[in-house]
Amino acid sequence: MTKLVLAGGGLANGLIALKLLRARPEVDVTVVEAGPALGGNHTWSFHEHDLTPAQHDFVRPLVSSRWAGQEVRFPNHRRKLQAGYFSISSERFWEVLMRELGDRVRLNAKVETLRPNGVSLAGGEEIAADAVIDGRGFRSSPALAIRFQTFLGRELRFAQPHGLVSPIIMDATTPQEGGYRFTYVLPFSADTALVEDTAYEDGGRIDRAALSRRIDGYCEAQGWRPVETLREEMGILPITLGGGMRRFWTEQGAVPAVGLRGAFFHPVTGYSLPDAVRVADLLAALPDLRSAAIRAALQGRSEMLWREQKFFRALNRMLFLAGKPDERWRVMERFYRLSEDLISRFYAARPTPLDKLRILTGKPPVPVVGAVKALAWRGGGAERNVEAL
Repeated sequence: MTKLVLAGGGLANGLIALKLLRARPEVDVTVVEAGPALGGNHTWSFHEHDLTPAQHDFVRPLVSSRWAGQEVRFPNHRRKLQAGYFSISSERFWEVLMRELGDRVRLNAKVETLRPNGVSLAGGEEIAADAVIDGRGFRSSPALAIRFQTFLGRELRFAQPHGLVSPIIMDATTPQEGGYRFTYVLPFSADTALVEDTAYEDGGRIDRAALSRRIDGYCEAQGWRPVETLREEMGILPITLGGGMRRFWTEQGAVPAVGLRGAFFHPVTGYSLPDAVRVADLLAALPDLRSAAIRAALQGRSEMLWREQKFFRALNRMLFLAGKPDERWRVMERFYRLSEDLISRFYAARPTPLDKLRILTGKPPVPVVGAVKALAWRGGGAERNVEAL
């Protein structure tokens, strides 16, 4: 029997464990999580066309909320999109995985060191394995040139119904204040919603008090009166401008990595669930589940995605480098005037050559000189050769 240890009980490793339990029950899987619960404190969302029908079937038990459409708002453009939208709460994630995985989960077990054939826990316990997979969250690397998506979200109960029937995935009518900012709203019931202030910014820092005030201001502008904060979450996601994936994996060493740790996320949006599902499918189909084979498969997929997603990184450079920070919303407003099919393919990271041409043609929403410089940018210092494999 193959013994597999998953270091970190977040989204990517949780989905791998669940997939192997269903598709490869002969594999002995152990999830080792430093905290008291799997999944932490998160809400993971995805678009209807991000996943195949079979992948929707796989994640369906985990989905805590679903909506028949979604909405975007910009200063000069508002639009309702017909594509469905789905969210997985960490609470639902925890409930389903613990019910199915049971004693395959080790909680409050901090990993001190990882090796391809085992892990050492705080306190001295050793767990031997045929393979170890590192899914403990994003690690900074000089091989990647990144900027950041930062957010603070509060799940609120209001005195009166908020009136929303579908999510607002971007409301950029809010004050911009030094970067592309928008409010993200998920209506969970008639009088509860997650209201999240999100920014695409250079620094990657969260001022909790300032973001909380922005959320209060947004609710006031909508006529919503919060009476209770049910939950709060915050995070910092990487947005890639360039880098070298081969160097990234060399730095990773012999232990394979998944999720944000392995740079498996949408380069523009930061969404990680679709990639996590695809990686779980990839591993479930591998005939050899030892560390070397897993690492080779993951690095191969990572390098393939890096080549395919060069266009996305160029768009990120235009967003962050081509114009004034307070004007970045114009890039996204223009994008949301394009066809819904194109938008769906973009979110699924599968744009066609014609889609790419359509995104780049027409009057640019940023200064032409800045756009040319951003597209030609090659970084500096630790970011040199940013588009090497």
